[in-house]
Amino acid sequence: MPVGALALLPLLGATLRRHRLRLAFTIASILIAFMLFGLLAAVENALTAGVEVAGQDRLISTNKVSLIAGMPRAYLGRIREVAGVRRAASLNWFGGIYRDPHVQLVVFAITPNYFDIYKDFTIDPAGLSSWLGDRGAAIVGTGIATRYGWKVGDLVPLKSNIYRRKDGAGAWPVRIAAIYRSTVQDPNTVFLHYEYYNESITYGTDQIGWVIEQLEDKNAGPAIARSIDSMFANSPSETKTSTEKAVAQSFANQIGNIGAILTFVVSAVFFAMLLVTANTMAQSVRERTPELAVLKTLGFTDRAVLTLVLAESLLITGVGGLLGLGLATLVTQGMAAGLRSVLPFFAIPAAAYLRGLAYVVALGATAGLLPAWQAMQLRIVTALRTS
Repeated sequence: MPVGALALLPLLGATLRRHRLRLAFTIASILIAFMLFGLLAAVENALTAGVEVAGQDRLISTNKVSLIAGMPRAYLGRIREVAGVRRAASLNWFGGIYRDPHVQLVVFAITPNYFDIYKDFTIDPAGLSSWLGDRGAAIVGTGIATRYGWKVGDLVPLKSNIYRRKDGAGAWPVRIAAIYRSTVQDPNTVFLHYEYYNESITYGTDQIGWVIEQLEDKNAGPAIARSIDSMFANSPSETKTSTEKAVAQSFANQIGNIGAILTFVVSAVFFAMLLVTANTMAQSVRERTPELAVLKTLGFTDRAVLTLVLAESLLITGVGGLLGLGLATLVTQGMAAGLRSVLPFFAIPAAAYLRGLAYVVALGATAGLLPAWQAMQLRIVTALRTS
């Protein structure tokens, strides 16, 4: 007579307890594979998050020779006059240091309209107004404020590993005017006023690092980029204008094709796990050949035997995979605090969890399919004769 699914549960439990040491090693191998998958997904997310959040309506202009070469300050005013450019702001790298000279902070000197272009920052209006009214003030992210215990109103001495002050002072004292929050921008950035920075440095005065342009029409980006670059063609400081996404992607590409590296490593690891799990299942079926024959004699259908073996494979990979992803989550959460200054988005994205679950099912089904098929095709007389 047909056997229900509930009748298979006691058999499944007995099967898993048959060789506990082998089961533990198999699950441990799968756990390590999925933990590695989760960690690599967190690294990929940290290195490519800037690409995903880059605005479609923004361009970035830099010196054509090098990103660090700089451009004359006058370029900003000329770019603002280009048809199709709604706003333009400049950005200079400061290279900030606070207390520990071995820890470099992310500090930029910006023009006041920078936050009109980037709406991803949540800033208290009173704090923003205070910053706009004080050239010696700064706006900092929640991450760095929490790390150093900064509060609004604090006077913080920032040093630079690039610039020196004209007056010989060792640091730039800045007052914390506001603390921004953002779910898509780096929470560990400090923003200074460009004028405060520009009037005090010993060299590089009246130079800007790069210009961010917000467009009236994002579809006009290529034409506007060509207009900007042609404006400064054959000048001592020619420009290169690209979409913000292209610039963010170029930074990520300096490390390599993260997606390809992740795919290669995960494929190699999962292929190894497929062989390990398939071997475990094949061994289990061979050892239980007489038992499977007896089950068929007692009325278990071929489909029930197939289901039993597949369920065993899926359960093993499921336990190992979920434990691996859970462990990867704990590890990334523990590492995130230490890596926040360099990898602010070091976390496993939701899409990676969904891919991980799909890999669990695919690995379990693939590893158990052939042994399950062999068990289903098992002939009772032959199995009992060879036992």
